[in-house]
Amino acid sequence: MLELDQITISYGRTAVVTGLSLTVPQGEAVSLIGPNGAGKTSTLAAIVGLRQITAGSVRFDGEEITGRAPELLVRQGLALVPERRQIFTTLTVRENLRLATADLDRVAAAEALEREMERFPALRGRLEHPAGGLSGGQQQQLAISRALMCRPRLLLLDEPSLGLAPKIVDEVFATLDQLRASGVTILLVEQNALRAVRFADRAYVLNAGRVVLEGTSAELADTDLLTNSYLGVAPTSIGGKDA
Repeated sequence: MLELDQITISYGRTAVVTGLSLTVPQGEAVSLIGPNGAGKTSTLAAIVGLRQITAGSVRFDGEEITGRAPELLVRQGLALVPERRQIFTTLTVRENLRLATADLDRVAAAEALEREMERFPALRGRLEHPAGGLSGGQQQQLAISRALMCRPRLLLLDEPSLGLAPKIVDEVFATLDQLRASGVTILLVEQNALRAVRFADRAYVLNAGRVVLEGTSAELADTDLLTNSYLGVAPTSIGGKDA
């Protein structure tokens, strides 16, 4: 569904991601992990058109989308849950969700809202409350449901467990499991490396803007491989395949 081919992302003259290639098959979950500053958030931002790609290409369903405007990508079926949620704290929960349905008619928007309230029942009783008054877990639920309002085919999530208690993290990942089971394809950026690897079908380890390790969940379950890749001394292949 998604293919990055040798993309480079720069801030001024400094390349933060260099020659990154990865594939996200339809119906699967892929995790992109790595230490702080590795280029993970920049990669997600580039995919959805929020950061310029200076080399390489991005293809979605086989179609070149490099440099396409974010609003057009949303209509094509991509949705991003950004780092730290980035909800509108002074707006109500209902208003936050309504912003995601600008392209839907009244009936479709109402159906989308009801679908998300069934998915996240804790939000139903808070619809008319300012989003800033929600707990951290409820704010994450709101950010995810906002991204799901238009039924994306590819959901990108940036650090969904950030700042959440372990019990709430369990609930977030249970929701992601349900989404994958329903057919939503997922690209996940997550600091909790072991949790991200165990969740995904396949994972890529990014360090200093380059992929240093990749493999299936089973292959990367070896904690020594993950530790070494974070330190920049990972092997270049797993099972005889080039990383």
